[in-house]
Amino acid sequence: MKLYTYWRSTSSYRVRIALALKNIPVEQAFVHLVRDGGEQNGPTYRAINPQGRVPALALDDGTVLIQSPAILEYLEEVHPRPALLPADPVARARVRAVAAIIGCDIHALHNVGPLNHLRKVFGRSEPEVSDWITTWMGKGLAAVEALIGDEGFCFGPEPSLADVYLIPQLYAARRFDVPLDACPRILRVEERAASHAAFRSAHPSVQPDAE
Repeated sequence: MKLYTYWRSTSSYRVRIALALKNIPVEQAFVHLVRDGGEQNGPTYRAINPQGRVPALALDDGTVLIQSPAILEYLEEVHPRPALLPADPVARARVRAVAAIIGCDIHALHNVGPLNHLRKVFGRSEPEVSDWITTWMGKGLAAVEALIGDEGFCFGPEPSLADVYLIPQLYAARRFDVPLDACPRILRVEERAASHAAFRSAHPSVQPDAE
């Protein structure tokens, strides 16, 4: 398999964590999202992913999967151990809810496309853009804080899909100076992940294309 990725992409970061947790070997292909106006916008990458986003996962038979939620669900179905989703349907729904808050309600509002639209189309200043990021990321993380458990990772002693989403989001929160003092449960999960080999190996700072 080949993962099309960018070191600072939180969506790519999610998939890297899941691959590491499941011990799935993968070749990486790097798509620079800034250089020359963004390599994701060129015809070479658009032929791989018409949406022009990372990550994309090319399977051994040539099939290309896009969108991190779909890729993560595929990995869970094809490589079910270790499981990222609990067996109990209610517990599974709770894990998916946290993942959805992060993937749908937080990440989508601070992705590079919407932020550039605020700047270029609506003429918003950098302080205004920063306030936008802090507001929506803060609201989403406050909800996550209220939903996760008091011990271990988000929902127990082992990582789940919720942690796969949360840790990259915390990387983005640190990058954009979003306050986290009111999130002790989240900070506990972050500390626990920092000592886990799979999370460490997926961190943006240790990727081959990191700058």
